[in-house]
Amino acid sequence: MKKKRYRWISVLTAIGILIIWYLITEYGSMSELIFPSPKNVFKSFIEIMQEGYKGHTLWQHLFDSLKRILSAYFLAIVIFVPLGLLSGYYTPINAVFEPIMSFFRPLPPLAYYSVLVLWLGIGDGSKVALLFLAAAAPLYISCVSGISRIKEDYINGARTLGANERQIFFHVMFYAALPDIFTGLRNSMGSAYSTLVAAEMVAAVSGIGWLALDASKYLRSDIIFVGIIFMGITGIILDEILKFIEKKVVFWKGKS
Repeated sequence: MKKKRYRWISVLTAIGILIIWYLITEYGSMSELIFPSPKNVFKSFIEIMQEGYKGHTLWQHLFDSLKRILSAYFLAIVIFVPLGLLSGYYTPINAVFEPIMSFFRPLPPLAYYSVLVLWLGIGDGSKVALLFLAAAAPLYISCVSGISRIKEDYINGARTLGANERQIFFHVMFYAALPDIFTGLRNSMGSAYSTLVAAEMVAAVSGIGWLALDASKYLRSDIIFVGIIFMGITGIILDEILKFIEKKVVFWKGKS
């Protein structure tokens, strides 16, 4: 019952924001060029749904963005989840990769995007690489943290029962680290998704991030808002999917 009540609070908050937005644009002195009304944003949304934007439908823009993000995200999972777990388990591996991750993590994506374009060209390769690097550090750090915070009692108990190092790693440490792994998965998705506009800045002709960026060149703030809202809703959906999977896989979380 509590969760349902809190969900209603979230719905009412969203409605309240829409009402405030409407009142500011309807009775305030702001120009529609700077801050469009909800009515104009909705009209632009319908227009793009019916006619598309620059030769692509809204769904094509969304598909192209998701294709770039999910390609980079799954590649980061395949590489950095095992690497992070091994780094947490074996100190020499961590000594090699920890400085590299510490160097990359605070770097703004645009700082090295031009280098990626020089190396990989202006196609989707450089865009996927940028999103991949944005997703890497949160995954790696969460996996290392998950392994390093496991209680010695769990490991000693498994050894007492006759488990070897391989069994301890896969059947004790991996499961104990799952909550941190899923935290990393969510942070990694958020980091990659927030880099979307930067990834679609160079030589893109489609994508939600590109749509918002291109509209800014023509001062179409209504279309910019459509892109921002669409990106926000898509980001929420992706995060909710990860939360749903986490609830099914890490079903014991918060019950101890």
